[in-house]
Amino acid sequence: MNHQRRIEIMDTTLRDGEQTSGVSFLPSEKLQIAKLLLEELRVDRIEVASARVSDGELEGVQKITHWAAEKGYLDRVEVLGFVDTPASVNWLIQAGAKVMNLLTKGSLNHLTHQLKKTQEQHFADIAQSIAHAQENGIDVNIYLEDWSNGMRNSKEYTLDLIEFLSKQPVKRIMLPDTLGLLSPEETKAFIIEIVAQFPDVHFDFHAHNDYDLSVANAMEAILNGVAGIHTTVNGLGERAGNAPLESVIAVIKDFTDLQINVQEQKIYRVSKLVEQFSGQHIPANKPVVGENVFTQTAGIHADGDNKKNLYFNDLMPERFGRQRKYALGKTSGKANILKNLEELGISLEKDELTKVTQRIIELGDKKERVTTEDLPYIISDVLQNNSIEKNIHIEGYHMTHSKGLKPTVQLRMKIHGKTYDESATGDGQYDSFMRALRKIYKGLKKELPKLIDYHVSIPPGGKTDAFVETVITWDYGKIFKTKGLDPDQTVAAMMATEKMLNIVETFNQNPTQEESKFYGNEYRAVAG
Repeated sequence: MNHQRRIEIMDTTLRDGEQTSGVSFLPSEKLQIAKLLLEELRVDRIEVASARVSDGELEGVQKITHWAAEKGYLDRVEVLGFVDTPASVNWLIQAGAKVMNLLTKGSLNHLTHQLKKTQEQHFADIAQSIAHAQENGIDVNIYLEDWSNGMRNSKEYTLDLIEFLSKQPVKRIMLPDTLGLLSPEETKAFIIEIVAQFPDVHFDFHAHNDYDLSVANAMEAILNGVAGIHTTVNGLGERAGNAPLESVIAVIKDFTDLQINVQEQKIYRVSKLVEQFSGQHIPANKPVVGENVFTQTAGIHADGDNKKNLYFNDLMPERFGRQRKYALGKTSGKANILKNLEELGISLEKDELTKVTQRIIELGDKKERVTTEDLPYIISDVLQNNSIEKNIHIEGYHMTHSKGLKPTVQLRMKIHGKTYDESATGDGQYDSFMRALRKIYKGLKKELPKLIDYHVSIPPGGKTDAFVETVITWDYGKIFKTKGLDPDQTVAAMMATEKMLNIVETFNQNPTQEESKFYGNEYRAVAG
């Protein structure tokens, strides 16, 4: 491979990517994406629209060309045009564009059944469109629509068209796998044949992803002689989409010696903006830009990363402006937790780490993903549990909450080995729980502390499945706090209450010693 050969990246997110079902960029959004693609990501060219689509499309292109002209990028902004002299050329002139990607018929099937013209008629019309563009100062590239089917089923016609175009004043001939039907073997064979026959022509390859082979086909095209590749950010495009820019760039960087201009550390930033503007969510497992692709979940992988990076490959997250993460959940080990603690600047004793690991595993059974932001809450919860001798447990409960009816709770408590059952109705689920608890304690002739504050919080960035931390302040002669942590707010409050019951029990048994012990640990847990 000649390492001096450079591959052009033409990104068509704003034209072909916008053909994704339900995607329509506003003119201002098109301009922002164009700026990022050309200035931040530094792709070589962008295709921004199809001629004659709408007034909104015209406005979007005008915004881009006005900005591009000021920056000296106008020759890198392209618009799809049609063999319709003079309509498309006139539209480009009005839009301020200087490069037209002329759509021609690359297969005999399309020519015969869609245009209903002869080869000679179509070639003459193409020549007229090119000439008219040239007369108006517009450069021309040529698309061979349905080229892949043409090579399969009407090769003589397709090669005749390329032969004809090679003698026209065009800059590039662009070969689309319009229906995404090629295998990598076919792509390789067709590109080798065409490049050998027309060695002086600049060919681009345009892949679609119907069989999930767009990146593999792009790689074969690159390795066998094309000079340019078309992509879209996040693989946007009609049906299954186009070759995703992020994956194509990674493949070129890691599997070839070819040169490209793209600044891959900017990929994630551009990807997230396009996700926001398009409304098309990026799958969590999508290579390079997916939420999970740089997240180690299994504890054994985190342990391996601590030992000579055993589970790393060349796709390092820093290359794309990202960071490696270590997921917390039921498959986590101590190594995953240690990685997250390092990120937070927290260190734990060995026994504390063991208990935090166990607590995360328990919580992971309730919640699909435990985040780094959850970790301080979990640690605080575990540290407080360590300071409490547990002789009182909530054994079971059943809560109902219906519109028009007051919530009810059936409660089972185990106190020093003995089981107690009660039920109650209240103004809310937690109020019902406390009323049932008071019935049990009234029967035992025991008093409960007075609840003086009830505070609920979730970790920063928490979503609907976030953990809830409930901190309750109690007055039992002295003021103290207890915490509960659970995805369910009421359950978190009940856990905080269970801790309170055990603390009060120790107060009653040995007031001075136990209060001193608890308050010291409680202070450290809150401070941590």
